[in-house]
Amino acid sequence: MSISIKDVAEKAGVSVATVSRVLSEGPVRADTKERVHAAIKALGYRPNLSARRLRTQHAQTIGLIVSDIRNPFFTAVGRGVEDAAYRAGMRVLLCNTDENVERERMYLRLMQEERVTGLILAPTLAMLDQLQKNPLQFPAVLIDRAGAGGLYDSVVLDNREAANTLVEHLFEEGYRRIGGVFGQTSATGLERRDGYCASMKARGLTPDPRLLPPTVDAGEKAMSEWLAGPDAPEAIIASNGLLLMGVVKAAQRLGRAIPSDLAVAGFDNEDWTEVVGPGLTVIEQPVHDIGRNAMSLLFDRLQNPGLAPRKVVLSGRCIVRGSTLASKPAALAENRSAPLTGAAAMNP
Repeated sequence: MSISIKDVAEKAGVSVATVSRVLSEGPVRADTKERVHAAIKALGYRPNLSARRLRTQHAQTIGLIVSDIRNPFFTAVGRGVEDAAYRAGMRVLLCNTDENVERERMYLRLMQEERVTGLILAPTLAMLDQLQKNPLQFPAVLIDRAGAGGLYDSVVLDNREAANTLVEHLFEEGYRRIGGVFGQTSATGLERRDGYCASMKARGLTPDPRLLPPTVDAGEKAMSEWLAGPDAPEAIIASNGLLLMGVVKAAQRLGRAIPSDLAVAGFDNEDWTEVVGPGLTVIEQPVHDIGRNAMSLLFDRLQNPGLAPRKVVLSGRCIVRGSTLASKPAALAENRSAPLTGAAAMNP
């Protein structure tokens, strides 16, 4: 006899949606999770993809569209999505857009043709606007780049608070001419710029943000020109790991020492940020949690299509390293960590 997810739910005394959340490592109480796993083991439950495909006319495939697979942030988020999908017996179809709206449109058509069960998407600003005007015909969750729209479930970082944390740290270290380079193609880049500007003004400082394509080359080119000019900053904030690498490359090419000539801070705690110079101060994003929460929201949406759109806002962690500690030489060897003040929240 075939065992279904409904059988598991009945034996565990929970809803089908709760079983789905357990399979996707979503937020479930520990005792409930234990009951579900015990029911799965007792019944010998295994997801039956072919049966579900015949029953639903869907491929039991999750579409994942990211803006740049070379960005380690999206690689890590994709891992979180894939882990959750695997546990639920589903496949992941990954597409990379390179921040190109035409490619986004092409891949959205592909998702429709493939009859994906649901979609997880990191849209450009242009696509985000289109999605609000012309809603998708299948369940979707926006990750990293949700903007203010309310049609879709989403999982994001508290970007404004994260940017404020970096400005606050640099200010406390004695820096006043603090510049910023921010990705121009996403809601995330603009939110981090806005948080930076508000934090600078609140401290009586003049913001100096630059909007750029979110790439290493763009960051290196812009920073090289900036550092060579009369308005060069004494500290810089980069809104993603690729721009951060571009900033570091520009400083190295011009012979500017970090942090004595230029303090550097940014986003994404990638392996290389710990070993460059004295180590780079960064906001570490909960990348696996972003992917896991996105899958949990998607499973909930599949089980309950009438749910109001929900937005999960996650906190990052500020990891302080030597790249921003020029005013306190004795602290250069330290590697301090502090949580952001915001807490993870789910808002209806």
